[in-house]
Amino acid sequence: MRLTILGSGTLVPDAHRGSPAHHVEAGDVRVLLDCGSGTLHALARRGIAWQRLTHIALTHFHADHIGDLVPLLFAFKHGLAGARSEPLTLVGPNGTARLLRHLRDAYGEFVTEPGVELVVRELARPGSEAALERENAIRLHVHPTVHTAESIAYRCERGGHAIGYTGDTGYSDELAGFMDGVDVLVCECSVPDSEAMDTHMSPGAIARFAQIARPRLIAVTHVYPLLDPAEVPQLVRRAGYYGAVVAAVDGLTIQVG
Repeated sequence: MRLTILGSGTLVPDAHRGSPAHHVEAGDVRVLLDCGSGTLHALARRGIAWQRLTHIALTHFHADHIGDLVPLLFAFKHGLAGARSEPLTLVGPNGTARLLRHLRDAYGEFVTEPGVELVVRELARPGSEAALERENAIRLHVHPTVHTAESIAYRCERGGHAIGYTGDTGYSDELAGFMDGVDVLVCECSVPDSEAMDTHMSPGAIARFAQIARPRLIAVTHVYPLLDPAEVPQLVRRAGYYGAVVAAVDGLTIQVG
């Protein structure tokens, strides 16, 4: 699997960091984990063909995580050079189909009829999983997060390797156990420890989380202006975790396995 960070930022406009979006490629499967504002053009900047996306997986419905969902569907409707026979699958938590209907009412029929077959799959229960098409190139597992009523995290597995993506979440022992042994953990860190909250992670919370999850590498993302993203790895180490931690940046590519 190959992971590319397309958006390592937040809803706050930043010249160097887009809203949350991550591209995972394995075999013929190309999945977006969230698609915040700027994702569509970030794909072009990184040389990733949006036309070849096979799956979009949403963690929750906050605007900074789904901001380019409508533009992406609009691109499929009007931007393809030729006909496409393979479907586009949208995976998400409970309410994904309802969200699409509301977006269709606001923007037009292309949202549910984007010129390619659109398959919608809702995964909500702990332990839910999906074998992404193309000979099970990736298995996608989900787990609830401490953020919104519907929010979920993803674990992408292939050939004994795994990529974990927390989406937005507060600390949870159960979620940390779900991420046990992942090769790469893309983990949010929204606030400093002095401003710790139940629904977002801080450096100290990441240190506790990682003691259980035992990832080979943590890529810290979704850092709000109260913190300097470049300083977060050192703050995690100060909190007592000494494994590999890096600050995610837009364009960072990690080959897994």
